Amino acid sequence: MESAPMSHPQEAAPEINPWTTLSTREGYANPWIRVREDQVINPNGGRGIYGVVEYKNRAVGVVPLDDEGYTWLVGQWRYCHDSYEWEIPEGGCPPGEETADCARRELLEETGIHAEIIDPLLLGLQLSNSTTNEVCDLFVARGLSFGEAAPDETEKLHVKRLPLTEAIAMARDGRIKDSPSVLALLCLAGRMG
Repeated sequence: MESAPMSHPQEAAPEINPWTTLSTREGYANPWIRVREDQVINPNGGRGIYGVVEYKNRAVGVVPLDDEGYTWLVGQWRYCHDSYEWEIPEGGCPPGEETADCARRELLEETGIHAEIIDPLLLGLQLSNSTTNEVCDLFVARGLSFGEAAPDETEKLHVKRLPLTEAIAMARDGRIKDSPSVLALLCLAGRMG
């Protein structure tokens, strides 16, 4: 007996929020995040809770690219994953600072690289939209000159120069796991053809 193929009716995306928030309780806050628990009525009418991590800064990442096709990665121990990770230079953009200016600043702080040109690559990415409101803007830096890095006191960084093609390979094969880094590098790979 053959089964009929399943069809999925095309529906217009709802424009009205189907969730109802009954109350909000702050569980924790620090200078970077706020954790809250909401009592909700879900889209099907059931009562429940929803936990949300709110980020106070916007995430920013930047891929420095020189005229010879090289880029720079930053290596550091990532506390949450208890592992050493390679990623593009990244940081948090506080309210009131333009994300392109933040990308330029983070690049200089973490690597000592000054960029004449900061071009948008991907803007407004939602990094984990089921549990956080974290949004990320990614950039490409060109017109590079070099000075001294000045990382934050919480950062012990190693900087590595490598061909962009090798960084892209690392994003593809899992040696780079950081989502903004993977997204930025794969986007550049797509633009290269």
